[in-house]
Amino acid sequence: MDGGAQRQSVSPVLPRPDCPPCVQAILDPPPSVSVVIPVLNERLALPALLRSLHDVEGILELIFVDGGSTDGTVAWLRDQGCWVMEAARGRGTQLAAGAKAASGNILWFLHADSKAPSRAARAIQQAVNQEHAAGAFCLHFEGCGVTERGMTWLYRGLRKAGLVYGDAGIFVRRDAYMAVGGLPEWPLFEDQGLLRRLRKAGFPRPVCLDLTLTTSSRRFAGWRFPLVFTHWVGLQVLFWIGVPPQWLARSYTQPRIAG
Repeated sequence: MDGGAQRQSVSPVLPRPDCPPCVQAILDPPPSVSVVIPVLNERLALPALLRSLHDVEGILELIFVDGGSTDGTVAWLRDQGCWVMEAARGRGTQLAAGAKAASGNILWFLHADSKAPSRAARAIQQAVNQEHAAGAFCLHFEGCGVTERGMTWLYRGLRKAGLVYGDAGIFVRRDAYMAVGGLPEWPLFEDQGLLRRLRKAGFPRPVCLDLTLTTSSRRFAGWRFPLVFTHWVGLQVLFWIGVPPQWLARSYTQPRIAG
């Protein structure tokens, strides 16, 4: 990994001085938020993500962890002054590497095709101040078609049922993360692995913030939706009945980290 060399050139995204005094009082001193983002050939998606994060108050650092991109992702991120690490391909492996390097006492895991609300970090800090160990956001799929509306509705129902996925921007206190051994370095379902570990250790169910994170609907777009959705449901069922994620990853052939 080359995180050490890159870290010196990073300009962290810090709270802006126009933060309302009432918020500063509640969060004084605020817990620090490190954002960890795994990337693999995400050059086209990253500008929108970075623009949204520049409007988020309260972020200590952004850590991008590349899994072997060949589309100029790494060069573009470094041109923007971002800290980019390298790790073996696989979302669990990449996220674990970024979490290990992070200096914040809150870890916020984001997907590269996300757009964050401007109050996201402050809401995370307030949740942690209220003794929540972990949480996530409401999720909205971009677009106004039937597929996008249906997936947004489905994820809302899953959230009410207590199921949270990485698309929704999972965050976790560092002490809780370390107490359970961190993320499993799985190629799939690393988000469920972490939440399962937290649950087994006695931490309460992740809180759902009353803020919406936007994500791309690219995986479900157009004529591919029935096939991709069926495949996704099948993988979920197999995982929950105990099939190892390493086996499931052999059939997960999408050309990027997304899901």
